[in-house]
Amino acid sequence: MKDENPGSPIGIVLLNMGGPDSLEAVKPFLYNLFADRDLIQLPLGALLQKPFARLISHFRAKKVVENYRAIGGKTPLLHWTQRQAEGIAARLGATYRPYVAMRYWHPRADETLAQMAADGVQRAVVLSMYPHYTGATTGSSVKDFQRAAAAKHPALKYRVIEQWYDWPGYLDALAQCVRAGLEKFSEDLRPQVQILFSAHALPQKFIDRGDPYLEHVLDTARGVMKRIGNRSWRMGFQSRSGPVKWMEPDTVEVIDQLAAEGRPAVLLVPISFVSDHIETLHEIDIEYREHARAQGIVHFERSPSLNEQPEFLAGMADLVSNELENWR
Repeated sequence: MKDENPGSPIGIVLLNMGGPDSLEAVKPFLYNLFADRDLIQLPLGALLQKPFARLISHFRAKKVVENYRAIGGKTPLLHWTQRQAEGIAARLGATYRPYVAMRYWHPRADETLAQMAADGVQRAVVLSMYPHYTGATTGSSVKDFQRAAAAKHPALKYRVIEQWYDWPGYLDALAQCVRAGLEKFSEDLRPQVQILFSAHALPQKFIDRGDPYLEHVLDTARGVMKRIGNRSWRMGFQSRSGPVKWMEPDTVEVIDQLAAEGRPAVLLVPISFVSDHIETLHEIDIEYREHARAQGIVHFERSPSLNEQPEFLAGMADLVSNELENWR
Protein backbone atom coordinates (compact mmCIF):
# COMPACT_ATOMS: atom_id res chain seq x y z
CA MET A 1 0.00 0.00 0.00
CA LYS A 2 1.29 3.42 -0.90
CA ASP A 3 1.85 5.23 2.38
CA GLU A 4 0.93 8.87 1.88
CA ASN A 5 1.21 9.61 5.59
CA PRO A 6 4.13 7.61 7.05
CA GLY A 7 3.59 6.84 10.73
CA SER A 8 -0.10 7.70 10.71
CA PRO A 9 -2.36 5.09 12.35
CA ILE A 10 -4.00 2.40 10.24
CA GLY A 11 -7.29 1.04 11.52
CA ILE A 12 -8.06 -2.68 11.74
CA VAL A 13 -11.84 -2.93 11.96
CA LEU A 14 -13.56 -6.24 12.73
CA LEU A 15 -17.22 -6.54 11.72
CA ASN A 16 -19.46 -8.90 13.65
CA MET A 17 -23.08 -9.45 14.60
CA GLY A 18 -22.94 -8.26 18.19
CA GLY A 19 -25.17 -9.39 21.01
CA PRO A 20 -26.82 -8.21 24.22
CA ASP A 21 -24.47 -6.97 26.93
CA SER A 22 -27.15 -7.41 29.62
CA LEU A 23 -30.47 -9.17 30.03
CA GLU A 24 -32.20 -5.81 29.54
CA ALA A 25 -30.54 -5.49 26.13
CA VAL A 26 -31.98 -8.76 24.77
CA LYS A 27 -35.28 -7.33 23.52
CA PRO A 28 -33.82 -4.26 21.74
CA PHE A 29 -31.07 -6.45 20.28
CA LEU A 30 -33.68 -8.83 18.86
CA TYR A 31 -35.59 -5.86 17.44
CA ASN A 32 -32.48 -4.62 15.64
CA LEU A 33 -31.92 -8.13 14.28
CA PHE A 34 -35.45 -8.65 12.95
CA ALA A 35 -35.63 -5.11 11.55
CA ASP A 36 -32.75 -5.77 9.13
CA ARG A 37 -34.23 -6.72 5.75
CA ASP A 38 -30.85 -7.88 4.49
CA LEU A 39 -31.00 -10.62 7.11
CA ILE A 40 -34.70 -11.34 7.54
CA GLN A 41 -37.34 -10.26 5.06
CA LEU A 42 -40.57 -10.42 6.99
CA PRO A 43 -43.83 -10.69 5.01
CA LEU A 44 -45.89 -7.81 3.63
CA GLY A 45 -42.93 -5.63 2.65
CA ALA A 46 -40.57 -3.05 4.07
CA LEU A 47 -43.25 -0.81 5.54
CA LEU A 48 -44.32 -3.48 8.01
CA GLN A 49 -40.83 -4.80 8.77
CA LYS A 50 -40.36 -2.68 11.87
CA PRO A 51 -43.82 -3.34 13.37
CA PHE A 52 -43.31 -7.07 12.79
CA ALA A 53 -39.81 -6.85 14.29
CA ARG A 54 -41.23 -5.15 17.36
CA LEU A 55 -43.88 -7.84 17.75
CA ILE A 56 -41.55 -10.80 17.21
CA SER A 57 -38.86 -9.44 19.52
CA HIS A 58 -41.49 -8.92 22.24
CA PHE A 59 -42.66 -12.53 22.13
CA ARG A 60 -39.22 -14.12 21.70
CA ALA A 61 -37.43 -12.06 24.35
CA LYS A 62 -38.70 -14.04 27.33
CA LYS A 63 -37.18 -17.35 26.17
CA VAL A 64 -34.02 -15.75 24.82
CA VAL A 65 -33.44 -13.90 28.11
CA GLU A 66 -33.38 -17.25 29.92
CA ASN A 67 -30.86 -18.62 27.43
CA TYR A 68 -28.56 -15.67 28.08
CA ARG A 69 -29.12 -15.97 31.81
CA ALA A 70 -27.86 -19.56 31.57
CA ILE A 71 -24.54 -18.42 30.05
CA GLY A 72 -23.88 -15.57 32.45
CA GLY A 73 -26.39 -12.86 31.51
CA LYS A 74 -24.73 -11.52 28.38
CA THR A 75 -22.87 -12.54 25.24
CA PRO A 76 -19.07 -12.89 25.31
CA LEU A 77 -18.98 -12.05 21.58
CA LEU A 78 -17.87 -8.43 22.06
CA HIS A 79 -15.13 -9.49 24.48
CA TRP A 80 -13.71 -12.02 22.05
CA THR A 81 -14.02 -9.77 19.00
CA GLN A 82 -12.19 -7.00 20.83
CA ARG A 83 -9.47 -9.44 21.86
CA GLN A 84 -9.19 -10.64 18.27
CA ALA A 85 -8.89 -7.08 16.96
CA GLU A 86 -6.23 -6.29 19.56
CA GLY A 87 -4.33 -9.50 18.81
CA ILE A 88 -4.33 -8.92 15.05
CA ALA A 89 -3.24 -5.28 15.40
CA ALA A 90 -0.46 -6.21 17.86
CA ARG A 91 0.95 -8.72 15.38
CA LEU A 92 0.99 -6.10 12.61
CA GLY A 93 2.85 -3.43 14.57
CA ALA A 94 2.50 -0.25 16.61
CA THR A 95 1.03 1.71 13.69
CA TYR A 96 -2.15 -0.36 13.70
CA ARG A 97 -5.20 0.49 15.81
CA PRO A 98 -7.88 -2.13 16.66
CA TYR A 99 -11.61 -1.37 16.30
CA VAL A 100 -14.84 -3.35 16.40
CA ALA A 101 -18.13 -2.50 14.66
CA MET A 102 -21.17 -4.60 15.57
CA ARG A 103 -24.24 -4.85 13.38
CA TYR A 104 -27.04 -5.16 15.92
CA TRP A 105 -25.64 -3.88 19.21
CA HIS A 106 -22.94 -1.61 20.56
CA PRO A 107 -20.45 -0.51 19.45
CA ARG A 108 -22.36 0.19 16.25
CA ALA A 109 -20.58 1.27 13.07
CA ASP A 110 -21.56 4.92 13.65
CA GLU A 111 -19.83 4.92 17.03
CA THR A 112 -16.74 3.18 15.69
CA LEU A 113 -16.35 5.49 12.69
CA ALA A 114 -16.74 8.58 14.88
CA GLN A 115 -13.99 7.25 17.19
CA MET A 116 -11.71 6.49 14.25
CA ALA A 117 -12.14 10.04 12.96
CA ALA A 118 -11.34 11.41 16.42
CA ASP A 119 -8.24 9.18 16.57
CA GLY A 120 -6.95 10.55 13.28
CA VAL A 121 -7.25 7.23 11.44
CA GLN A 122 -7.39 7.97 7.71
CA ARG A 123 -6.86 4.44 6.36
CA ALA A 124 -8.27 1.10 7.43
CA VAL A 125 -8.66 -2.55 6.57
CA VAL A 126 -12.16 -3.78 7.38
CA LEU A 127 -12.40 -7.50 8.11
CA SER A 128 -15.71 -9.36 8.25
CA MET A 129 -15.57 -11.97 10.98
CA TYR A 130 -17.90 -14.20 8.99
CA PRO A 131 -15.51 -16.44 7.00
CA HIS A 132 -18.21 -17.54 4.55
CA TYR A 133 -19.96 -14.94 2.43
CA THR A 134 -23.66 -14.26 2.32
CA GLY A 135 -25.51 -11.01 1.88
CA ALA A 136 -27.41 -11.78 5.08
CA THR A 137 -24.33 -11.40 7.29
CA THR A 138 -21.21 -9.97 5.66
CA GLY A 139 -23.24 -8.13 3.03
CA SER A 140 -25.43 -6.45 5.63
CA SER A 141 -22.49 -5.55 7.89
CA VAL A 142 -20.44 -4.10 5.02
CA LYS A 143 -23.38 -1.99 3.79
CA ASP A 144 -23.88 -0.70 7.33
CA PHE A 145 -20.18 0.19 7.62
CA GLN A 146 -20.19 1.95 4.24
CA ARG A 147 -23.23 4.00 5.25
CA ALA A 148 -21.65 4.95 8.57
CA ALA A 149 -18.32 5.83 6.95
CA ALA A 150 -20.01 8.17 4.48
CA ALA A 151 -21.85 9.89 7.33
CA LYS A 152 -19.25 9.92 10.11
CA HIS A 153 -15.84 9.73 8.43
CA PRO A 154 -16.10 10.47 4.69
CA ALA A 155 -12.33 11.04 4.39
CA LEU A 156 -11.55 7.46 5.42
CA LYS A 157 -9.89 5.27 2.81
CA TYR A 158 -10.52 1.60 3.44
CA ARG A 159 -10.44 -1.88 1.96
CA VAL A 160 -12.88 -4.63 2.90
CA ILE A 161 -12.10 -8.33 3.26
CA GLU A 162 -15.45 -10.03 2.74
CA GLN A 163 -14.53 -13.73 2.77
CA TRP A 164 -11.67 -15.96 3.81
CA TYR A 165 -13.20 -19.43 4.00
CA ASP A 166 -10.13 -21.03 2.36
CA TRP A 167 -7.38 -18.91 3.91
CA PRO A 168 -4.64 -21.36 5.01
CA GLY A 169 -4.11 -19.73 8.40
CA TYR A 170 -7.81 -20.08 9.20
CA LEU A 171 -7.94 -23.73 8.09
CA ASP A 172 -4.77 -24.55 10.05
CA ALA A 173 -6.18 -22.97 13.21
CA LEU A 174 -9.56 -24.66 12.84
CA ALA A 175 -7.87 -28.03 12.29
CA GLN A 176 -5.96 -27.47 15.52
CA CYS A 177 -9.29 -26.91 17.30
CA VAL A 178 -10.57 -30.21 15.90
CA ARG A 179 -7.47 -32.02 17.15
CA ALA A 180 -7.96 -30.44 20.58
CA GLY A 181 -11.58 -31.61 20.51
CA LEU A 182 -10.54 -35.17 19.71
CA GLU A 183 -8.22 -35.10 22.72
CA LYS A 184 -11.33 -34.83 24.93
CA PHE A 185 -12.12 -38.46 24.16
CA SER A 186 -10.28 -41.43 25.63
CA GLU A 187 -7.57 -42.88 23.42
CA ASP A 188 -9.45 -46.13 22.81
CA LEU A 189 -12.64 -44.26 21.85
CA ARG A 190 -10.96 -41.69 19.62
CA PRO A 191 -10.97 -43.78 16.40
CA GLN A 192 -14.76 -44.10 16.66
CA VAL A 193 -15.45 -40.38 17.03
CA GLN A 194 -17.76 -38.97 14.35
CA ILE A 195 -16.92 -35.38 13.39
CA LEU A 196 -19.99 -33.21 12.86
CA PHE A 197 -19.43 -29.73 11.46
CA SER A 198 -22.23 -27.31 12.29
CA ALA A 199 -22.71 -23.99 10.50
CA HIS A 200 -25.33 -21.32 11.03
CA ALA A 201 -28.31 -22.01 8.79
CA LEU A 202 -29.67 -19.58 6.21
CA PRO A 203 -33.09 -19.46 4.61
CA GLN A 204 -32.83 -21.52 1.43
CA LYS A 205 -33.76 -18.49 -0.67
CA PHE A 206 -30.32 -16.96 -0.02
CA ILE A 207 -28.68 -20.02 -1.57
CA ASP A 208 -31.20 -20.10 -4.42
CA ARG A 209 -30.43 -16.49 -5.33
CA GLY A 210 -26.74 -17.32 -5.71
CA ASP A 211 -25.04 -16.59 -2.37
CA PRO A 212 -21.91 -18.80 -2.20
CA TYR A 213 -22.34 -19.55 1.52
CA LEU A 214 -22.99 -23.30 1.21
CA GLU A 215 -20.08 -23.79 -1.19
CA HIS A 216 -17.80 -21.80 1.11
CA VAL A 217 -18.81 -23.79 4.19
CA LEU A 218 -18.24 -27.12 2.46
CA ASP A 219 -14.87 -25.95 1.11
CA THR A 220 -13.82 -25.03 4.66
CA ALA A 221 -14.84 -28.43 6.00
CA ARG A 222 -12.95 -30.20 3.21
CA GLY A 223 -9.88 -28.04 3.83
CA VAL A 224 -9.92 -28.86 7.54
CA MET A 225 -10.36 -32.58 6.94
CA LYS A 226 -7.39 -32.62 4.55
CA ARG A 227 -5.37 -31.46 7.54
CA ILE A 228 -6.97 -33.93 9.97
CA GLY A 229 -6.68 -37.05 7.83
CA ASN A 230 -8.95 -39.91 6.83
CA ARG A 231 -11.97 -39.59 9.12
CA SER A 232 -15.71 -39.72 8.69
CA TRP A 233 -17.45 -36.37 8.88
CA ARG A 234 -20.91 -34.86 8.39
CA MET A 235 -22.33 -31.37 7.98
CA GLY A 236 -25.38 -29.82 9.64
CA PHE A 237 -26.93 -26.36 9.94
CA GLN A 238 -28.13 -24.90 13.20
CA SER A 239 -30.10 -21.96 14.63
CA ARG A 240 -33.11 -22.38 12.36
CA SER A 241 -36.28 -20.56 13.39
CA GLY A 242 -39.44 -19.26 11.77
CA PRO A 243 -41.80 -20.62 9.09
CA VAL A 244 -39.47 -20.46 6.08
CA LYS A 245 -37.57 -23.12 4.16
CA TRP A 246 -34.09 -23.45 5.63
CA MET A 247 -30.87 -25.02 4.46
CA GLU A 248 -30.67 -28.71 5.19
CA PRO A 249 -29.89 -30.89 7.01
CA ASP A 250 -30.66 -29.53 10.46
CA THR A 251 -27.84 -30.30 12.90
CA VAL A 252 -30.36 -31.94 15.26
CA GLU A 253 -31.50 -34.24 12.45
CA VAL A 254 -27.89 -35.27 11.81
CA ILE A 255 -27.42 -36.01 15.51
CA ASP A 256 -30.53 -38.21 15.36
CA GLN A 257 -29.15 -40.02 12.30
CA LEU A 258 -25.85 -40.67 14.04
CA ALA A 259 -27.68 -42.00 17.08
CA ALA A 260 -29.76 -44.30 14.86
CA GLU A 261 -26.53 -45.61 13.33
CA GLY A 262 -25.26 -46.48 16.80
CA ARG A 263 -22.43 -43.95 16.84
CA PRO A 264 -21.10 -43.83 20.42
CA ALA A 265 -19.14 -40.57 20.18
CA VAL A 266 -19.61 -37.27 18.35
CA LEU A 267 -17.36 -34.23 18.15
CA LEU A 268 -19.34 -31.18 17.09
CA VAL A 269 -17.24 -28.54 15.33
CA PRO A 270 -18.81 -25.06 15.00
CA ILE A 271 -17.55 -23.99 11.60
CA SER A 272 -19.12 -20.60 10.84
CA PHE A 273 -18.44 -19.13 14.28
CA VAL A 274 -14.99 -17.76 15.12
CA SER A 275 -15.70 -17.06 18.78
CA ASP A 276 -17.97 -18.24 21.57
CA HIS A 277 -21.46 -16.79 21.85
CA ILE A 278 -25.03 -17.98 22.43
CA GLU A 279 -24.95 -20.53 19.58
CA THR A 280 -21.93 -22.35 20.98
CA LEU A 281 -22.40 -21.86 24.73
CA HIS A 282 -26.12 -22.58 24.89
CA GLU A 283 -27.40 -24.13 21.67
CA ILE A 284 -24.51 -26.59 21.32
CA ASP A 285 -23.12 -26.99 24.83
CA ILE A 286 -26.51 -27.28 26.55
CA GLU A 287 -29.31 -28.02 24.09
CA TYR A 288 -27.50 -30.27 21.62
CA ARG A 289 -25.52 -32.05 24.33
CA GLU A 290 -28.70 -32.92 26.23
CA HIS A 291 -30.44 -33.99 23.02
CA ALA A 292 -27.53 -36.20 21.92
CA ARG A 293 -27.35 -37.98 25.25
CA ALA A 294 -31.12 -38.48 25.29
CA GLN A 295 -30.75 -40.16 21.89
CA GLY A 296 -28.10 -42.51 23.24
CA ILE A 297 -24.89 -40.72 22.22
CA VAL A 298 -23.07 -41.00 25.53
CA HIS A 299 -19.90 -39.21 24.45
CA PHE A 300 -20.70 -35.79 22.98
CA GLU A 301 -18.10 -33.03 22.92
CA ARG A 302 -17.51 -29.71 21.15
CA SER A 303 -14.20 -28.54 19.74
CA PRO A 304 -12.94 -25.32 21.34
CA SER A 305 -13.78 -22.08 19.57
CA LEU A 306 -11.05 -20.07 17.87
CA ASN A 307 -11.48 -17.06 20.19
CA GLU A 308 -7.92 -15.70 20.69
CA GLN A 309 -6.06 -18.84 19.67
CA PRO A 310 -2.56 -17.59 18.70
CA GLU A 311 -2.49 -19.51 15.41
CA PHE A 312 -5.82 -18.02 14.40
CA LEU A 313 -4.77 -14.46 15.21
CA ALA A 314 -1.48 -14.94 13.35
CA GLY A 315 -3.41 -16.24 10.35
CA MET A 316 -5.74 -13.25 10.41
CA ALA A 317 -2.79 -10.86 10.70
CA ASP A 318 -1.29 -12.51 7.61
CA LEU A 319 -4.62 -12.09 5.81
CA VAL A 320 -4.72 -8.36 6.63
CA SER A 321 -1.05 -7.98 5.69
CA ASN A 322 -1.74 -9.64 2.35
CA GLU A 323 -4.58 -7.19 1.71
CA LEU A 324 -2.33 -4.26 2.54
CA GLU A 325 0.33 -5.49 0.14
CA ASN A 326 -2.26 -5.67 -2.65
CA TRP A 327 -3.58 -2.17 -1.91
CA ARG A 328 -2.23 0.19 -4.50
